[in-house]
Amino acid sequence: MFESSIARYLKKHGHPNIALKATLFDMDGVLFNSMPYHADAWHTVMERHGLHLSREEAYLHEGRTGAATINLVYQRQYGCNATPELIESIYDEKSREFNNHPEPERMPGAWEVLQKIKSEGLTPVLVTGSGQHSLLDRLAHNFPDIFDRDHMVTAFDVKYGKPNPEPYLMGLTKAGVQANQAIVVENAPIGVQAGVAAGIFTVAVNTGPLDGKVLTDAGADLLFPSMQAFCDNWEQLRKELKMTE
Repeated sequence: MFESSIARYLKKHGHPNIALKATLFDMDGVLFNSMPYHADAWHTVMERHGLHLSREEAYLHEGRTGAATINLVYQRQYGCNATPELIESIYDEKSREFNNHPEPERMPGAWEVLQKIKSEGLTPVLVTGSGQHSLLDRLAHNFPDIFDRDHMVTAFDVKYGKPNPEPYLMGLTKAGVQANQAIVVENAPIGVQAGVAAGIFTVAVNTGPLDGKVLTDAGADLLFPSMQAFCDNWEQLRKELKMTE
C-alpha cells in the first residue's frame, strides 16, 4: 500500500532502509486541534496593529516561529524589519489572545497512535515552532508518559524555524538517531518542507482547510486525510517500513 512511497524515498536519499527508532511529531494541528484558535488569534492581533494576516493565510505560515511570522507580515507591508521590541509585544499579545479560547482538544487518533508507537519501544519526539508555555504544559496532561523534556524541540531551541530543517535535525540529535531511523508527522506545508529538507521520511496529515495538494507539493512522502487515518493505517505502514530493514 505504501511500498512505492517508501521506495521513492530510499532511492532519493540513497538509504538501504528505514530502520525506525523515533517518530518526530509537530504539535499544533497534529497532536492538538489548536490551529483554528491560533489562526483566529493571529488574525485578531495583527489587525489591531494594522497588519494584515487572514485566518486562511495563518495556516500557510503554521510551523514558523512567532517572531518569523510577525516579521514576514511586517516586511511585506512596510519593507523593513519589525523591531525586536515590537515582535515581542505582538507575540505576547497573540499568546494572551490564544489563551482566551477554550483549551484545545487532542486531535482524534493522536493519543491512540502514540500509544502504539510507545508500546513498540520507539521514541516520540516533539518538534514544534511554538514557544507558548501553555500548550507545552498541556502535553503532560493530555499525553501522559509520552513526551519528556529531553525529547522536545521548541521555538526556544532553534535559531532557524521551519521551513529550515534545523528543528527536525535537532529532533534527530535529541533522539540519537539518523535521518533514515525516523519519520516526521506534520500537517503544515512549511513543516513538511522542514522534514523533507532534513532528509526524513515525512508523513502529512491534512487536518486543516488546505488542499491536500499543498502538502504533497511541499514534498510529503505520504498523505493522510486525518490523524485518525494515520492511526488506522499505522500497522500497515509499520509493516512495510520493517520490510526494508
